[in-house]
Amino acid sequence: MESPQQRDSAQIQNSSGIPHSGEGRVVVVNVTRNTQIANRAEIAGSGMKRSKGLLGRKGLAPGEGMWIIPCEAVHTFFMQFPIDLIYLDRKHRVKKTREGVPAWRLSACLSAHSILELPAGTIRKTQTERGDVLEIVQS
Repeated sequence: MESPQQRDSAQIQNSSGIPHSGEGRVVVVNVTRNTQIANRAEIAGSGMKRSKGLLGRKGLAPGEGMWIIPCEAVHTFFMQFPIDLIYLDRKHRVKKTREGVPAWRLSACLSAHSILELPAGTIRKTQTERGDVLEIVQS
């Protein structure tokens, strides 16, 4: 039997054009600032992908990232590199940003519905701020 969170995840993924499996890649554009945030962000919508996240990687190349949906909190335990975090509501409006989050940290935004994990420096480079609207399209 599906949990309410799993049903919610499938519903949001379908309305966002994301496959039922919660896997694949997306392109993320900041519509407010007309900047590309990621062109190869992985979708972490399934339990296994969400649990592993970026653990075990040595880093993220520019344009890479991970979109964790649904999600309102992450940790960077055992991470080998800092990351930028963008917290989004259901309409992909930026609720909160965190830059250069190092290993061994917790970060949350209880009003978020999903989180983008990105290479450190992405938020500054794209000038993404709270209130910006992002477009997320499957690639």
